[in-house]
Amino acid sequence: MILSGKARLAGILGWPVAHSRSPRLHGLWLQRHGIDGAYVPLPVAPEAFADAVRGLAALGFRGANVTIPHKEAAFAVCDEVDATARRMGAVNTLVFREGRILGSNTDGFGFLENIRQQVPGWQAAAGPAVLLGAGGSARAITVALLEAGCPQVVLVNRTPARAEALARAVGGPVTVATTPPLAGAALLVNTTSLGMQGQPPLEVDLAPLPAQAVVADIVYVPLETPLLAAARARGLRAVGGLGMLLHQARPGFSHWFGVDPVVDAELEAFVGGDIPQS
Repeated sequence: MILSGKARLAGILGWPVAHSRSPRLHGLWLQRHGIDGAYVPLPVAPEAFADAVRGLAALGFRGANVTIPHKEAAFAVCDEVDATARRMGAVNTLVFREGRILGSNTDGFGFLENIRQQVPGWQAAAGPAVLLGAGGSARAITVALLEAGCPQVVLVNRTPARAEALARAVGGPVTVATTPPLAGAALLVNTTSLGMQGQPPLEVDLAPLPAQAVVADIVYVPLETPLLAAARARGLRAVGGLGMLLHQARPGFSHWFGVDPVVDAELEAFVGGDIPQS
């Protein structure tokens, strides 16, 4: 690929970052739309993060995505963050504009858009959501669900104190439980690494879930986790994690390259083609 002197540049900041699939998905979008631009991996050590971000802006980059372990540092380096990122306390999308660094968090957006695409007609207001885990992903999804009208979010974590701290930080109708209260839940979400390739499986009895409940897993390696397989075996609607990754990338691409891209089967196959199915 040959770029012109006016090429639009963006990338992903992480440490490490070689494993990221973001260059692959943004690269396909750039090719689809014939855009003169590039999206590159940017491995940056934590102690160099703030200087690296300012350096990218000075070099003419349009912005960048941010992944582990930099999302909280990205929040701190921004001149301005949107309301959702402020509530989450973390930023995953940077936009450089007129000498300012603008931050947003699209993780929750990606989660919701993935469910809406996979389960047409789904509404966050349908009933309580039970989230397994209390890390950064749980926080992003909790905020997104509450802002979308979810009446209650229940956090279940092996360290209750961490879940309680998250509930206090987010505010709203968020409670903590030691075991998943599935009997009346409309949505169950695994935000932990359990079930990921190389990790122990997530052990949870799905029998109490209502027949109309949705089960989502943010893990996407493998594409079909044991939790999703168990949900489908029960006849429940199941939503995998790859779509969250793809949808969370859309707002950044739109800001940097001027096109709102589409998440479709071709993109899913291209980005996830070498991921184990189960």
